[in-house]
Amino acid sequence: MREDHGASEPAGPDDGIESGSGYRDRVGGDADALRAVAQREFDTLVRTRAYAALAVAYGLVVVALSLAGDVGGYVPLVLDLATPVEVLVPLLAFGFGTWSVLADAHSGELEVIRTYPVSRWTYVLGTFLGRAVGLLVAVLSPLVLVGLAVPLVREPATSVFVSHATVDSPTYFARFVGLTGAYALVTLALAMAVSSLSRSRRIGVAAAALVALVVIVGLDALVLLGVARGLVGGETLSIVLAASPPGAFRGLVLATATGGLLSTGPPAANAVASVVGVVGWLVVGLTAAALGAWSPGGR
Repeated sequence: MREDHGASEPAGPDDGIESGSGYRDRVGGDADALRAVAQREFDTLVRTRAYAALAVAYGLVVVALSLAGDVGGYVPLVLDLATPVEVLVPLLAFGFGTWSVLADAHSGELEVIRTYPVSRWTYVLGTFLGRAVGLLVAVLSPLVLVGLAVPLVREPATSVFVSHATVDSPTYFARFVGLTGAYALVTLALAMAVSSLSRSRRIGVAAAALVALVVIVGLDALVLLGVARGLVGGETLSIVLAASPPGAFRGLVLATATGGLLSTGPPAANAVASVVGVVGWLVVGLTAAALGAWSPGGR
């Protein structure tokens, strides 16, 4: 994927990093620098057609899955979409985040940015915020669309839904949308960490694919292996399940967005531990990205 940062070649220290804009004049303070970097990254997403293609593909899959199922209400829709979203969101987030730092490093713009009064944390947070806006629009727009369509396409509730006497409410779906947004931000932070720590495009692609696989299935597989070998007991299973981003997301969805419909089902991650897991992975991802962004030795 070739990103368009608005310049055909690396800019010099006095040329400005953004085409036709006075970048240096916009970075007088930390807040201005953060806003300038975030705007630059958002503009990059808008100009690069590959990101639009990824967003459209994700949106079509979400809408198709929603229409393929029997939409009996907001909670059934949450149950239909929870697992697909759990898999698709990290893939989309890694698509949006893998080139974030790598593209700047490969084009030479990262060295130019370092000549400005921009700290590594300002650069990483600005990059994260700019890409997060685009990612959230891509991730949440189709969910909001199908949520608004529920009253129009609602079908009779299933017997399981009726037997649990669960009150269907758009509040549950709104919670699911919010949790999906948080999940997207966490996986974007991890994608940026991969981008920042990689030393070439080839390594970045390979590392992104490996980390995405580990995030989606690898960590949960380790939990299952621990259970099978007796290393993880029933009393600690709900805590251990929250150690992976998908496990934490799944636990929060089941705890807050299903109306207690699956309270008697398989064990899920503890809600409090899930919140800690989500916040922890977000901090780990951004910290790793910040540490790698200014690392010596070049790429």
